[in-house]
Formats: sequence, C-alpha cells, structure tokens
Amino acid sequence: MAGLRDIKRRIDSVKSTQKITRAMKMVAASKLRRAQEAIMRARPYAFEMKKLVSSIAVRADGMTHPLLRAGKGGKVGIVVVTSDRGLCGGFNANVVNNIVRTVNSRFAGRDVEITIVGRKGVEQLKRRTMNVRATFVGVHEGSVMRAASYIIDDIVADFKQGGTDEVYCAYNEFKSAVQQTVTLERLLPLASEESEDTVVEKIEQEGAEDISTETAQPMDYIYEPDQEEVFERLLVRHIRIQMHRILFESAASEHGARMTAMDAATRNAGDVIERLTLTYNRARQDTITKELIEVVSGAEAL
Repeated sequence: MAGLRDIKRRIDSVKSTQKITRAMKMVAASKLRRAQEAIMRARPYAFEMKKLVSSIAVRADGMTHPLLRAGKGGKVGIVVVTSDRGLCGGFNANVVNNIVRTVNSRFAGRDVEITIVGRKGVEQLKRRTMNVRATFVGVHEGSVMRAASYIIDDIVADFKQGGTDEVYCAYNEFKSAVQQTVTLERLLPLASEESEDTVVEKIEQEGAEDISTETAQPMDYIYEPDQEEVFERLLVRHIRIQMHRILFESAASEHGARMTAMDAATRNAGDVIERLTLTYNRARQDTITKELIEVVSGAEAL
C-alpha cells in the first residue's frame, strides 16, 4: 500500500484538476449560451435563403449557371470543420472518423480533396495521408462571416473552373448541449429541392379550397437587372451564408461537447477523490493500529 504522504499528494493533485475542470465547464457553459443565441439567429436566414435558391433553381428556364451544373462523378471536395482546441470529448474524433469512413466507402475510387477548418482536424487528418487542399485555423477569433467567405470563395472559384465536381461539408450539427450530430451536407452543385409538382401537392394538402391546379403553379420572378447577374450574386451569397451557419453550428456543438466533457471529468475527479480518501483513511488507521500494537507489546515486554 502506498505511503500516507503519496496518497495525500495524489488527493491534492486530483483536487487541483477538479478545480480546473469545474472552471472550464462554467466557461464552456457561458460560451455555449452565446453560441446558441448566435446559431438561433443565423438558422432562419440561412434556411430561408436555401428555400429561395431552391425555388429559383426550379425556374432557371434552362439557364446554365456553373453552380447549378449536375455532378459527373469526378473529383470531390470536402470541407471538414473541427475545433482549434481539445478537451471536448469525441467532438473532433467523430468528424474525422466519419470522413475517413465516407471517403473509403461512398467516395471509394474517386479523387477526394480535403479542406480542413480547425487545428485539431489538421493534426488528425494529416496523419491519415489525406489529400489536403488547404487548412484554416483560428476562424472564430475574428469575424465569422469574413472567415466563411475566405474559406468558401476559393472553393467556389475552383468548382466554377471544373476543378471539383462536387463539394460537401462535414461538421457537427448542434442539437442540444449534450447532443451533436455529425452531418455531411452537399454545398455544390446547387439543386432544387422541390419540383413544381411537389409544391402543388403541398398546397393541396394544406386544404386551400380556393386554389386550383392552375393557380397553384409557382409564380416566377422579375429579375433586375437580369437573371444572370441576380443568379451570380445570389448563389455565391447563398454558399457563404450556409458556410457561415455551419461555422456557428460547429462552434455551438464544440462548447456543448466541452461542457459535457468537463462535467463528466469533474464528477469522475470527485469519485477518484472519494476512493483515495477512503484508501488514505484505511492506511492511516493501519498505521495507528500498528503503533498501538508496538506500544502494547513494548509494555508487556517490560
């Protein structure tokens, strides 16, 4: 059994660690609240923008915009969003492992190019011998919107030139403080999510009695100055907005994962302290018992 001094030293060490994990949990909880507010503000605009772009894509009237072209099974680009700091449980490992499985299964036999956001993703994916196109660290230290534009603009330019055929983004989607879901979302090419028949069917299911099949057809838009320029600005802005939302999703998920991990670490440290304290008390009792036996034995010998 370890000496009393060693056990006491270990108890003090675990108590110091527990103070650190408890403080990190409180900091993560504070950051999570702000990040959650930010993602709740960003989601409605991003989702409505996606609906608008999908609606306009249906009415493209044969227009061949580079961002709307269909994929041909060529090179795949994947943006992997991770964190810059650790101590957040399986937050980064889940994304990295998911991407490795996806590349080896879904995109097997295709040329895959990885763009990594976050220092932890850079450290882990570079060891996996992946084809890394670019890396970005510290994106949350400044303007997230500027960082999103900086990340996505080069990818969009490469897609327009035919360098990549499809672009996806892998990130942790924020569900709650204790739940984050690894999501693989296609960014390019853009495509309509609803056909005109689907729109009509939805309207009829809503029970609009005064809407006939003819009036239920989706109305077109008047483009000013022209359709091509509107598409060019709107589609690029749409991709930036989605990247902006994804960075917020990842930030909120990171803080939630870190808060959960630090809470578990604090509770585990408490369990360790209880076990060490019990061991210390038993060792101390054994020491006292031995000393008493020695005193009594010495008295009897006299």
